[in-house]
Amino acid sequence: MESFGNGKLFGKKVVITGGSSGIGLATAKLLVNEGARVLITGRTQATLDAAREQLGDNAIAFSSDAASLKDIAALAERTKAEFGTIDALFVNAGVTGFVPFESTTEETYDEIHTINAKGPYFTVQKLAPLLSKGSGVVLTTSIVNVVGLPMLSAYAASKAALRSMTRSLARELLSRHIRVNAVSPGVIDTGILEKAMPEEVAQQTKAQMTQQIPMLRLGDPVEVAKVVAFLAFDATYTTGAEFPVDGGGTQI
Repeated sequence: MESFGNGKLFGKKVVITGGSSGIGLATAKLLVNEGARVLITGRTQATLDAAREQLGDNAIAFSSDAASLKDIAALAERTKAEFGTIDALFVNAGVTGFVPFESTTEETYDEIHTINAKGPYFTVQKLAPLLSKGSGVVLTTSIVNVVGLPMLSAYAASKAALRSMTRSLARELLSRHIRVNAVSPGVIDTGILEKAMPEEVAQQTKAQMTQQIPMLRLGDPVEVAKVVAFLAFDATYTTGAEFPVDGGGTQI
C-alpha cells in the first residue's frame, strides 16, 4: 500500500496497539493512505507480517504483548527510536472472553482485566512522554460498558474501566495539550465469528445480532477507523468523550 505525499496526514506518526487485524488494521490502512507513518503491534508474528505486507513501507510491525509491562516499555523505546515523537496513539489491543458469570474463574477475570485495562493504562503512561503538543489518544471501549449483556460481565467491567480511564487521563494530560477520547464499537464485522465457529453457525449468529441493531446491519471496521482518525486528529475541542459506533444500538 502506497502512501501519498499530499495526504492530509503526511508526516504524522502514529502508534496502534492491536493493529495487525480487525479495527486496528483498518485504522492503520486508513492512516497510511492519508500519508501517516504507523507502528502497529500484535502478539502473533505471522499476523503481524501479513499486516505489514498490506500496509507497505510506511508501516512498522512490532511484536508486543499488551499484558506485559516489559513489552510496553520496549514498545516505548522502539517508538522513540523510530519516530522520536508521535502525533497520535490508538490503544486498541484487547480480548473479549465469552464466559458465564457463574463459571468465570479468577484466572480468566485477571487475564481479561490485565489485557483490557491494566495494559492500556500503562501503554498511555509509557508513551505519553513521546506525544507531541496537540496530539490525540484514542482508547477502544465497547457498547457493553453501558448495556448489560450475558456472558460478558468480566469483559464489560474491563471496558467500563477504560471508559473511566478516558476521563481521568484526559484531565491528567490536559496541561500537556494532549486529548484523550474513546471509540465505542458495537457489533463490527471483523471476521472474528467465522474464525471462532463453523461458517453456518457464524452466519446464524450474525443474522440474530443484525435484528437487534436499529440500523439492521453490522458495522464495517472502516466505519470505526474513520471515527478513530477523527478523534485522533480532527476533534481538537473534544477530550474525555466516548463516541459510539454501533448502528444506534445504545442510543435509540
